[in-house]
Amino acid sequence: MAAPRRDTRGIVDPSALLTRVRFRRHEPAEPLRRHVETYWFIDWDLPEPYASHIVPHPSVNVSFQWDEDEGAPHGEVTGVALGLFTRKLTGRGRVCGAKFWPGGFRPYVPGVPVSRWTGRVLPVQDVFAPTPEDMAHSVVSPADDKDRVAALDAFLLSLAPAPDPQADLAMGLVDRIRADRTVRRVADFADTEGLSVRAVQRLFAAYVGVSPKWVILRYRIHEALELAGTRRDVDWSTLAADLGYADQAHLVRDFTATVGVPPTAYASGAAV
Repeated sequence: MAAPRRDTRGIVDPSALLTRVRFRRHEPAEPLRRHVETYWFIDWDLPEPYASHIVPHPSVNVSFQWDEDEGAPHGEVTGVALGLFTRKLTGRGRVCGAKFWPGGFRPYVPGVPVSRWTGRVLPVQDVFAPTPEDMAHSVVSPADDKDRVAALDAFLLSLAPAPDPQADLAMGLVDRIRADRTVRRVADFADTEGLSVRAVQRLFAAYVGVSPKWVILRYRIHEALELAGTRRDVDWSTLAADLGYADQAHLVRDFTATVGVPPTAYASGAAV
């Protein structure tokens, strides 16, 4: 499995976000890296509210957060978000999250298809029972990141998932889709993997939470979003073909539906 990504792929207008918050990533404990891609920490102290926008990855996230003006710390399990994920940040706060590899969350809640969590945000104690009442506080209250990492490690290590070859298969398939731009059609992809289309679809529903077609399109939108945010000379027609779209209009339509503005407007600095 590849190392945690260090880019800002999926973040809409990352420069605006990163000037307002302190964002960093950390590796989880070695035994967790098979299932957990990265830890992500965000701290903020804002004079006025700010709305962050994310085009989510096909990943489940477990996060512990503390909006200091809104009460005690709490934990959440966030399934794959199908649309643009928006979070309003106000006052002072912090979030400490664990992003699972796509396909890697299922062993932590065996017997429950990951599609059960898709599009949903649930209290962590509703998914992992019992969860210590002070778990959220123990993760977000330390000032030092090392202590926050240690608390997240302790929580996830205590869950001790059993080995699951199907999870390994799902993670490997999603990793290939993410890395290989030539993967465009589910039927061709399934054939190269020696699987039927239906078998791949069932596997993704159970272990990833979304369809393989959705994953293919989402990673292509991530690539288009990154290019639109970093370059002004993008040939959108050529990019559409490279990403497997029938034509530029299909790319523009998907990008606009996902991000909220057309790619050319986003590239010109239009606000979402």
